[in-house]
Amino acid sequence: MKLVGISGAIIGTKTAIVVNKVLEEVKKLDPEIETELLDMKEYDVQFCDGRDPSAYTGDTKKVIDSVISSDFCLIGTPIYQASMSGVLKNLFDLIPPSALQQKVIGFVATGGTYQHYLVIENQLKPIAGFFRSYVAPGYVYVHDDHFNEFREIIDPDVLERIERLASELVFMQKRLKTEA
Repeated sequence: MKLVGISGAIIGTKTAIVVNKVLEEVKKLDPEIETELLDMKEYDVQFCDGRDPSAYTGDTKKVIDSVISSDFCLIGTPIYQASMSGVLKNLFDLIPPSALQQKVIGFVATGGTYQHYLVIENQLKPIAGFFRSYVAPGYVYVHDDHFNEFREIIDPDVLERIERLASELVFMQKRLKTEA
């Protein structure tokens, strides 16, 4: 099984840190699960222009192929202006709807205000519905106050939610795989 974690940011490190932390917890639960971090700032992804996803080349093709080849996904985004990042929205536009169909998805988000956690409920979960994905019930929202000066997550409640999300992702994926 392959879990792809997507950090939908091209600046900063907090979103990638949170996504990677969930991936680490998944590996603790099941070392057999292959994990991959797609940190979008490491890729030169083209803007979606409506062509067939298979027509893209270079980094864009690599990212699309990685999402398609995953068995399940963890999607992370910083929250800007009470919405997901444009980078993540572009990725959603690039991948074919079948790329996430019947796959388990978990969400994490980082933001500067405590109210922005609602973006997961009001924007990201409906997108998962469009893709016909199975959404892990828990999610993780991390505010600037949850990090220390070394960019480490220090809030015990957030760390517990990260562990719980990892557990939900593994549980759901294994159950769906055995049912198939």
